Amino acid sequence: MERFKTPSASMLILGRWNEGKLEILLQKRRNTGYMDGYYDFAASGHIEKDESAKAAMIREAKEELGIDIAKEDLQFSSVVHKNLVKDETSYFNFYFYTEKYLGVPHVNEPEKCSEIKWFPIDALPDNFIDDRRQAIKNHLDNVYYNEYGFTKEK
Repeated sequence: MERFKTPSASMLILGRWNEGKLEILLQKRRNTGYMDGYYDFAASGHIEKDESAKAAMIREAKEELGIDIAKEDLQFSSVVHKNLVKDETSYFNFYFYTEKYLGVPHVNEPEKCSEIKWFPIDALPDNFIDDRRQAIKNHLDNVYYNEYGFTKEK
């Protein structure tokens, strides 16, 4: 194992207002090897070497949804330190929120995503990834950091 390498990802909470209710765009995962058949945030992905979390989010939004987001339009939402017990991996997931973007979101990677769909933020589907549900709660409650999936506490 290489020292000081921690997997990290950026996740987009893409919002819009529809008839006075806040909705978020979710994608249904497929053929990824992780939580296929479950809804995830509309755009998400690993942060590459020498890439900032915001730059990764902008890149992923373009790759996955075909939309452009300006750096200044990404609002930091939270960080979730996630432990994947099964493979002993620890992740730092950075969540960003925006309602501002250029273009029309569409499935830009059909090999990894079977659909995108807007959901009211207070009525998310049952098959929404659990730690992402926690990120929504963090966003609504202005919680900027939490931990998920740790079994050993010191």
